[in-house]
Amino acid sequence: MAAPLTWTDDLARLDWEELSALYRAAPLGDKPPADLELVFTNSMFRVFAFESSRLVGAGRALADGRDCAYLCDIAVAPSHQGHGLGKEIVARLVRLAAGHKKIILYAVPGKEAFYEQFGFRRMKTAMAIFEDPAKAHANGYLDRA
Repeated sequence: MAAPLTWTDDLARLDWEELSALYRAAPLGDKPPADLELVFTNSMFRVFAFESSRLVGAGRALADGRDCAYLCDIAVAPSHQGHGLGKEIVARLVRLAAGHKKIILYAVPGKEAFYEQFGFRRMKTAMAIFEDPAKAHANGYLDRA
C-alpha cells in the first residue's frame, strides 16, 4: 500500500460498478452493482477504504440499533490483502456496532480464526436458509444441502 487510505461511509462517493469489481477480485463472488446499491443503502453501518480515488476495501453491517448486528460483505482488493486492511474494516464495523447485544457474522470456511481476534466465537445453534443450498454446501457453509 503506497498512499494513505481515506475512509468514508458516504454512499454518494461510490461507483457501484467499482464496488462490484472489488467483490469479484477479492474474490467474494459476482455481486451485481444494483444489488450492492440496495444492500449497502439498507445497512445501518458501512465502511469504504480508498487509496487515492481507488476503492480498495469495503464492508457493511445490518443492525437494528440494539439487539443484533450482522457484519457482512467484507472485501479487500488483492493488492491490499495481507496488510491489515481487512482487520481495520472489521474493527471499524465492530466499533460501530458496539452496544448491540450480539454481533454476528459467518466467515468464509477456513477463515474463522481471523475473526476470533475480534472476540467472535463459533455458535452451536446457528442455522440458515440459502437461496442455493447445494452451492452453500459445496462451498462449506452448510453441513448438508
